Amino acid sequence: MTLWSGRFTTSMDATLWNLSESYSFDHVLYHHDIMGTKAHVGGLQRSGLLSEGELEEILAALDQIEAEFDRGVFVRSGSDEDIHMAIERRATELAGDVGAKIHTSRSRNDQVATTLRLFTRDALVEVAGATLDLVRALQEAGEKSPGAYLPGYTHLQRAQPVLLTHHLSAHAWSLLRDVDRLMDNRDRMNVSPLGAGALAGTSLPIQPATTAGLLGFKEPFANSMDAVSDRDFVAETLFDIAMIGIHLSRMGEELVLWTSAEFNFATLGDDFTTGSSMLPQKKNSDVAELARGKSGRFVGNLTGLLVTLKGLPLSYNRDLQEDKEPLFDSLRNVVLVLAALSGAYRSLTFHVASAEEAANDPFLVAIDIAEKLVEEGVPFRRAHEEVGKLVAEAVSTGVSLRDVVAASERYARFIELFEIGAALRQRRSPGGSGPVPAIEQAQRLHGVIEQLTKRLRDESAS
Repeated sequence: MTLWSGRFTTSMDATLWNLSESYSFDHVLYHHDIMGTKAHVGGLQRSGLLSEGELEEILAALDQIEAEFDRGVFVRSGSDEDIHMAIERRATELAGDVGAKIHTSRSRNDQVATTLRLFTRDALVEVAGATLDLVRALQEAGEKSPGAYLPGYTHLQRAQPVLLTHHLSAHAWSLLRDVDRLMDNRDRMNVSPLGAGALAGTSLPIQPATTAGLLGFKEPFANSMDAVSDRDFVAETLFDIAMIGIHLSRMGEELVLWTSAEFNFATLGDDFTTGSSMLPQKKNSDVAELARGKSGRFVGNLTGLLVTLKGLPLSYNRDLQEDKEPLFDSLRNVVLVLAALSGAYRSLTFHVASAEEAANDPFLVAIDIAEKLVEEGVPFRRAHEEVGKLVAEAVSTGVSLRDVVAASERYARFIELFEIGAALRQRRSPGGSGPVPAIEQAQRLHGVIEQLTKRLRDESAS
């Protein structure tokens, strides 16, 4: 029996049922639906629509239902189209006519919107926490090889030497922006739709501000039509996850390169790599490739929802059921990738000698010679051209740039720039990749991590 059986003379066709039912995936919302329902009936009692005894009876039924779900013994009825109908149906079985009062002044439209906000609000805390753990894993990976450096790249060509900690911190900063976005999103979505009804509110004397307070929302909705049709918070969550996925994909691509024999900058632990079914010598960085691959899935989930939303008239439309599967999928998978990459970085062994040999490529000193000329008063463009000619000579003759400079009467005074690690030490500007600015950067990074960790802790406790 459906919730609207009084209007219809025949039951739903099986093909429509199979298309329409969502219990198969939205049952994960049971905790948050029960939470929202408890607040709703609490509001009904405060508005005089339920007695104290009726409230206690309904709350007891809801507690039993939640326990059944927790123990994995809840039995779905053949008429349970979604988790919301399943819980109301079971509550009515347990509480009789009192249970039938649960849906007073409530529509599935505001019920679903409330449940999904509650679920997503909690899920963002988990994603933010996992993202911060990856930031810490990056810090730990750098701390295992203090002072180590490697070439920094542009266009995948060696550009300038950078500290390993500087390189890993670049990823950390992007992830910290992700955490900040997640928390901002959580703040924006913290508005209660409960009480909006189907789209226009109700004639019954409910108080949406009361239920909003009971659920920890910062305020109730302002407009009932917007409340039931708004899925900005889902789209924004999918964007946040897609952005995290892009950052994780870049990190994955880098690990694939670093752990290749051609680069030989790092090795991942055996517990975060796989072998080959055919080739005995292989050690594959699958964790990095999967991180790279999942990003397409996250972008696809975001794109799919945006296309679904773009043509919908106000207010609620059943198309909005399509918000849940991409949301659940992205939330589940991004936590998996974050956890796996955190472990991978903690297992990483950095090959200091190989990386530093590459970073001491004489060509990487070219910019330092040009900047020394600038310090002597030579215009930068002229200095750039002069050093470019030295590089061209080294390339055409097959002679090291160091030897070309050493043999030049005009430039031989710069030969000390080719000493091991000298080019790295030249990077002295604030925010740069050398040892001097690294101290201030580490302090600044630590401060932001602590700030976001506290914000996450405070918001999850509220």
